[in-house]
Amino acid sequence: MASSILSSAPVQAALGALVGGYMRLCLRTARWRIVDPGPIEAIWAEKAGVIVCFWHSRVMLGPQLWRGAAQPGAALISRSAEGEIIARAASLNGIASIRGSSRNRKKKAEDDKGALTAYREMVRHLRAGGGMGITPDGPRGPRQRASMGPVQLASATGAPVIAVGLSLTPRRLFNSWDRFLLPLPFGRGVIVWGEPFTVPKKADPDTLEHWRIHLEDAVNAATAQADTALGREPVEPAPGPAPGRRAKDTS
Repeated sequence: MASSILSSAPVQAALGALVGGYMRLCLRTARWRIVDPGPIEAIWAEKAGVIVCFWHSRVMLGPQLWRGAAQPGAALISRSAEGEIIARAASLNGIASIRGSSRNRKKKAEDDKGALTAYREMVRHLRAGGGMGITPDGPRGPRQRASMGPVQLASATGAPVIAVGLSLTPRRLFNSWDRFLLPLPFGRGVIVWGEPFTVPKKADPDTLEHWRIHLEDAVNAATAQADTALGREPVEPAPGPAPGRRAKDTS
């Protein structure tokens, strides 16, 4: 029943407007502190493509990253019914959407086609000088464990990757797989920018894995720094390695 309701276009439009309006209220009424913005500002000044990575739990804070950015911002969002609501909310906050696979195993062929289409759109967007926002642990986790997607995209396009941590208080943390952060209005926010890195073209699997681990560690460090700056206990990653992470890399 819930899935059927969420699949209704009028319901999606209404919920998207509600979520998008609430996001705008929280982001615009917060007092933001930005830590180490120099590297991202240099990329913006060049109007070059860039891959910006933050954890899925902080998606409601994501649009704040693009305030004053020279590039058009876009986000990779699931093709699911819930993703349609998020896409509408993002649009109301100035973020374009590239719709990826819904990861429905019962529709594997459709998922593969959707993932390939999204990948091609991201490549075009980055090569045109756009900014691409990706949550490398989304849409289903494990929490704060990076997938290979962003580094593969970086290898294919030459675009730099930059980790970023976001936090805001007051907020509510849900007991969901990602420990989803719901911001509250009139808060204080912190954005911590990491150092950009590039992935070699045609990188071999070991090189890609090296940079995937580097990305995971960088996003975790930036997010923990942002939480700590607001006097909040950092959220820990899900136990164990991400799928595909080799034992020798976790020692």
